[in-house]
Amino acid sequence: MFKYSLVGYDGSVTSQRAFRLAIDLARTCGGRVRVVNAVKLIEGAADTCALVMADSGTRRANELMAELKIMAPEAAELIDVEVVPGNPGDVLLQQVKRHGVDHIVIGHTERGALARWLLGSVSTDVLAGSHVPVTVVR
Repeated sequence: MFKYSLVGYDGSVTSQRAFRLAIDLARTCGGRVRVVNAVKLIEGAADTCALVMADSGTRRANELMAELKIMAPEAAELIDVEVVPGNPGDVLLQQVKRHGVDHIVIGHTERGALARWLLGSVSTDVLAGSHVPVTVVR
């Protein structure tokens, strides 16, 4: 079954549900879970963005791991965490290739048509571009 599941995590209720499902699958299948928080950068100087990410990325990854350990304290050894700058859909699809992920679990938050047009939909982007199974949690 699935050996390495990827969870797109933004702290929302649906991403928390996605994380819990991925942990349950990892326990059942003897796998691992890679939790990725994609940080969408606002346009600006590349040097400034790199400096901010280098400094706050490690801190955010540690905070994220602490948050996940609270939700699943007995599963901490199954979790890999990374904070990555970029468009969330693109980041998740790149993670599949980069880390040998064989399954993606993402949350879906219902938005109106205008919000989807302005902000896009991570779940739609991932479903359209993924070559591995995707589970969408509501």
